[in-house]
Amino acid sequence: MKIYNLFISHSWNYGSQYNNLTSLLNRRAFFSFKNYSVPESNPIIGARTDKQLEEAIENKVRASSVVVIMTGVYATYSKWINKEIAIAKRFGKPILAVKPYGSRNMSTVVQNAADEICNWSTESVVAAIRRLA
Repeated sequence: MKIYNLFISHSWNYGSQYNNLTSLLNRRAFFSFKNYSVPESNPIIGARTDKQLEEAIENKVRASSVVVIMTGVYATYSKWINKEIAIAKRFGKPILAVKPYGSRNMSTVVQNAADEICNWSTESVVAAIRRLA
């Protein structure tokens, strides 16, 4: 079975969405992924400046095959999500935008950057990752 290398971009302020998405993917039978994200529970240690943190994120994005971003409106105003989009584009990594569960509003920044947009459902997300990887 193929293992998909994913960088799941998210805001620590909305960690529950990240946790829900990773749980959704972990529960999917016949789908395996390596998570290159930076969750609040496992921050990048040793990055003392924004530049060092950006370099560490670059290394994680470089190793991934797809960058997954939840499209909540908060993403429009997130300095780091915007940097992660720029890094993904620089390395030619496809961006999958996932509409947050129950949300109608989406970040136009993420929409415009996305190679594909999918709904918040296991099958939609998994199928899109497989197409983009």
